[in-house]
Order: sequence, then structure tokens, then C-alpha cells
Amino acid sequence: MRLASEGAFAGAVLDAGCGTGENALHVASLGLPVLGVDVADTALSMARAKADDRGIEAEFATADAFHLERLGRTFDTVLDCGLFHTFNADERPAYAASLASVTNPNATLYVLCFSDTDPDTVPHPISQEDLKAAFTPSNGWNITTIEPDRVQTRFHDDNGAPAWLATIKRI
Repeated sequence: MRLASEGAFAGAVLDAGCGTGENALHVASLGLPVLGVDVADTALSMARAKADDRGIEAEFATADAFHLERLGRTFDTVLDCGLFHTFNADERPAYAASLASVTNPNATLYVLCFSDTDPDTVPHPISQEDLKAAFTPSNGWNITTIEPDRVQTRFHDDNGAPAWLATIKRI
């Protein structure tokens, strides 16, 4: 919501790992074309129902995050809110390459993931070094910023969980 209020989204938007679609629907409500992708068909059905109920035009599709090129399209902005931290260290570069395959030059990727600042409070904590190792110039990315943030979950109080918000540009 904060990124959207700051005008961070532009052009065609991909919500990678969209789940039940809340972020995709918010961005779509701003008038941007959005595709939310996930592997969970049940979550995608819920996202489509929410879009219909709210009268918001958004597209949702089943997709493998490691083979996004199969979508056959490109995007100017990508949001990953809670997907990156589910991958192990060996999978992260492949995910970054998959994202690069569907982003236009100078596209912006926003990654909000659990951070290692308090590893006892989150599963799959990610360090800044983990982000830097996955998103490198050699696989098409330049990290602009990595800032401490919070992410809302079902398992944490209203303050959320410690997170990193990375802003990453496609070369």
C-alpha cells in the first residue's frame, strides 16, 4: 500500500506469488494492468472472486516462478511480497533469472522478504547478502536499496515481522 501511495508502480505490473491477490487488486484499483501469478490454484480462485466482487479488473494465472518466460509477456514493475524468502540459496539465482526473463530494461522489482535482523521471529530469514547474491549485474539486476521494513503476516501481531524491502532495477 505504501509503495502504491508513493507512485512506485508503473506500466504493466507482475505480482509474483500473489496468493489471494490483495496486493494485485490494490495496484489494479489504481488503473494499472496487473497479472498476479501463483502456484496455488485455490488462492488464485479466491483472488478472482475478490476481483469480481469488487469490480476490479485484474488478471490471475497459475505460473511456476522458475519459468516465468512461459507467460509470454513482459512487465515494467514487479512485486514480490513474501515469495523470495521461500526459496533456498540454490534456487534464488534461478528465480532472479526467471524474473529477468519477463522484465523490460529499466523495470523495477520490489522484494519484501523476512529479514535476519531477528531470525527467531520468522521462518526463512534472509540477509542483505542473500539478496545481493541472487540479484547481480551478471543476471541482469542492480540493487538500488535494501531497507529495513515490516511485513504483515497471520502469525505476528499488528507490528508484523522484521523484513527487508529491496528496490532492484533491471539492467
